[in-house]
Amino acid sequence: MEKQIDSVNLHFNNDSLLALNICLAIIMYGVALDLKISDFKRIASIPKSALLGIFSQFIALPAITFILVYLIEPIPSIALGMILVAACPGGNISNFMTHLAKGNAALSVTLTAFSTLLAFIMTPINLSFWASFYPPTKLLLTEISLNPFELLKTIALILGIPLILGMLCNAHFPHIAERMQKILKPLSMLIFMLFVVIAFANNFDIFLDYFQYVVWLVLIHNAIALFTGYSVASIFSLSSEDRKTLTIETGIQNSGLGLIIIFSFFDGLGGMAIIAAWWGIWHIISGLIIGYVWSRTKIMAGAAT
Repeated sequence: MEKQIDSVNLHFNNDSLLALNICLAIIMYGVALDLKISDFKRIASIPKSALLGIFSQFIALPAITFILVYLIEPIPSIALGMILVAACPGGNISNFMTHLAKGNAALSVTLTAFSTLLAFIMTPINLSFWASFYPPTKLLLTEISLNPFELLKTIALILGIPLILGMLCNAHFPHIAERMQKILKPLSMLIFMLFVVIAFANNFDIFLDYFQYVVWLVLIHNAIALFTGYSVASIFSLSSEDRKTLTIETGIQNSGLGLIIIFSFFDGLGGMAIIAAWWGIWHIISGLIIGYVWSRTKIMAGAAT
């Protein structure tokens, strides 16, 4: 089965990769149009929630993902795909879902921005570090000879430059940024979702062929990611709004970035690509479900809501 799934070629060519790169860059630019330096400084005013969010995202989730991989022993490419998804920063749609769930929107924006900056360093480090502890993925990583500096450069181009340009526009042309943000942010999200749906439709037969191998893993992995964020926030008695935010920020991963890394550095390796592609679909569904449920209910809080 390993050779069979790794030989799978998704209908995802260079034009598709370019379109995904542009789409993610536009989304990041749209998010950055609403960011200010004060959003990063806000970490100093809410250090507990912000630091726990970063811990949940970049320390707890990759570590728990490694434990999951070690216990279920999936084939190497699928295991590496799971580790890569866990190593990516939070997805930009998390801000919308946090707002829907009546979470702490300001904290969500802060965590998205800060995790994007940290991703330049933490994504390559987490991928290399945790993959090296699991012998099958260590061997696979060695065979591919991943260059962490090239990976860092790719992340900087896709996330870093749009982030800087968007923030500069907001700082120097706030009225233009406000008008652009109102149009660009929802439009870019819609385009991204359409891209995901079309990509899924074009590869529907492949997903059906490997449904039993991949879908349940993503469901479990995503549920664990959501539970990790909620647990970290609950253990440290954060407010219900902050618990919602950490749950969503940890459970909504930038799988689009993961796909770009897979097709840029791993030659579209079948197991990795299918994991990241299905995660990109499922986390939208799970995020919308949990956001809708929380918008209608109140979670019991150990701290003031």
